[in-house]
Parts: sequence; structure tokens; C-alpha cells
Amino acid sequence: MAVRPPVRSYSTSYHYVVTDETPANGKPRNEQGERPRDEFGRPLPWGSESRLALEDYDNLPLEDNERLAIEAFNEGVYFSAHEAWEAAWRLSRGGSDEEFFKGLAQMGAGYTHMQRGNAHGAKTLLTRARTRLESYRPRHRGLDLERLCATLDEHCQAFSDDETAGRAPRHVEPPPIERSAS
Repeated sequence: MAVRPPVRSYSTSYHYVVTDETPANGKPRNEQGERPRDEFGRPLPWGSESRLALEDYDNLPLEDNERLAIEAFNEGVYFSAHEAWEAAWRLSRGGSDEEFFKGLAQMGAGYTHMQRGNAHGAKTLLTRARTRLESYRPRHRGLDLERLCATLDEHCQAFSDDETAGRAPRHVEPPPIERSAS
């Protein structure tokens, strides 16, 4: 049995559904040599049951990865958003959107570090994301990057303060990502 999140709906309380479904290629991901992971993407010991199921993002078109990433991000499933944006980044290599998707992937990873309790990792990756997204302001691919970059600035400062104080990062709420015609 594979552990699968709902296909079109992600739960912010991280309840995952166990079903008999397997990914499209017919093999549970851990039989492909991939390490089992917890709901925040952290590796679990070999032989453990994975608590995270991911789409096969590398075999999806860029637009599907972008849509799935936004859905996951808006539901607080930042590791899945990171993985989908990372696949979009790979698909856009050499094109004008390469740094855009790399920045979004780093943003997903930064918020994943927040969930894992790592203030330094959250601050570092959100700072990198902010730097990459800057050149695409004010809007790109329907995203309000003015608002997003302002929020990243606030969160980077909060995580920096947490790191300096030696405490776990506070939980912050990123703005929902909404696409509009650009």
C-alpha cells in the first residue's frame, strides 16, 4: 500500500490517506530506490513506511507542476510545492523562467525548513528565493511578486531574529498564491 495525500486537495493538518493506489508508473516510490520520508520531506530509516507521497513531477508538463505547486503551497504542504517547482525549474532550464521557478522552489524549501524547526535554513532559502524573484517584479506568470517579495522580506527578518535568539523559527503564514492574468 502506498501512502497518498488526496490528489487535488492537500490537508494543512497533514493527514495522509493510505490507499492501494500507486504512482502512474505502477511502482511504489520506495521500490524505485527512493528513501521513505515524513510529511515534511525528512528522510526516514530505510524500510519505514513513507508518510509522504509525491506526484511524479518529472513526468508532468511545466503547467501541471506549476498548478500543483501552487495548490500544495496554499495548503501549507511546502515540501510538495518545492518538489513541483523544482521540476518546473528543470523543465525551464535555459529559458527566461529558469530563475523564477528556481526562486519559487527555494521558497518552498525555506518554508519546509520553518516546519522542520530550522530558523537558519528557513532564512537562508527564503533570502535566496527573494533575490531570484526580484527581477520578475511586479507580476510574472500571474503572480503578485510585489506582495510575495514584501512578505518574504518580513519572514526573512523574523527567522533571522529567531536564529539570533537561538530559538526555533516562529510559525508564519505566507500569503496565498493566487494567479491572475498577467
